[in-house]
Amino acid sequence: MTPAEAHLHLRYSAWASRKLVAAVRALPDADFEKPVGVSHHSLLGTLAHILWGDWLWFTRVAGPFEQPAQTRLALETAWPEIHEKWIAWAECSNDAEINRIVEYKSILDGKMASTPAWQIVLHVVNHATLHRGQAMGMLRQMGIEPPHTDLLFFYRELAATGRA
Repeated sequence: MTPAEAHLHLRYSAWASRKLVAAVRALPDADFEKPVGVSHHSLLGTLAHILWGDWLWFTRVAGPFEQPAQTRLALETAWPEIHEKWIAWAECSNDAEINRIVEYKSILDGKMASTPAWQIVLHVVNHATLHRGQAMGMLRQMGIEPPHTDLLFFYRELAATGRA
């Protein structure tokens, strides 16, 4: 993976997450927080989990900063800030940074682990895509048509706006 590819795909993940947050903005809290037996219990839980993952991996790659709350407000405010931090990191990266081995303590087993930064970027994008898909299913169960967030829609929008 090149720094440009990391930048592009982190921009995609931010774009898709913004679309989903916009789609749930008008949902009443009761629906947003309702346990539905999928993923992280509710739409809020699932989106907050993506936010938390984006935050956690960024702190491992680029350094610590305050953990965001897992609230609707954090999805609107803190999450876009984390996206911007990821995008800025990728913009400033070079081959050495993308290939740098990141060492961290695994939250799954408490053991030390190490992963190249480029693999973390792919994981962050893939992790968000997985859980956004689950959130889309929750919206459909509520009778709400979710936004189109597939990667090809992002590419098409970039091409149409000349921002590729």
